[in-house]
Amino acid sequence: MPSSPVLDLAPVLPVVVIEDAADAVPLARALVAGGLPAIEVTLRTPAALDALRAISREVPGAVVGAGTLLTPGHVKESLAAGARFLVSPGWTDLLLEAMQGSGVPFLPGVSTTSEVVALLERGVREMKFFPAQAAGGTAYLASLAGPLPQARFCPTGGIGINSAPEYLALPNVGCVGGSWMIPADAVAARDWGRIEALAREAAALSAGGTCR
Repeated sequence: MPSSPVLDLAPVLPVVVIEDAADAVPLARALVAGGLPAIEVTLRTPAALDALRAISREVPGAVVGAGTLLTPGHVKESLAAGARFLVSPGWTDLLLEAMQGSGVPFLPGVSTTSEVVALLERGVREMKFFPAQAAGGTAYLASLAGPLPQARFCPTGGIGINSAPEYLALPNVGCVGGSWMIPADAVAARDWGRIEALAREAAALSAGGTCR
């Protein structure tokens, strides 16, 4: 598996849901300017693939990836659109095989110890922990660090500016995923300056010694 830039570029991975592809480039530029170069565009809207293409083509400072991958077809479409990393909320053997064959870094989603062990058995050491807060939060991840120190995580789901440092302080957390720096009202108003400021605040979070 390629080494993942996702866990090491910044303490926070923005998780972006784009309704209008025209917003993709200015939004990505604001995040990059604020110090968050790795951007996960989720495949939750019809505009997602067009957004991926636009960002990969027009924002050279961005390391743009695709999230909410559910099928091997999603992997193929994301790569064709320019995705440089892949993220899934969970995994199956078929989906994992497609991600492993993609040639780009990937973060398959886990929420149980057995899923983590199964991925380690398959040579995967970097994972998304989702839904982080609902699945046990920092206490759960801290409990995994002892018996499974080789696993590193990007916890996502219910994390905000106040709880992110608690996750980042854990030895097995590389970065956290979140969308608090992309408030819906700021996107609707196309207030890219506000998003850049929120991104800068997120980029300045303590990295707990595991993120850059």
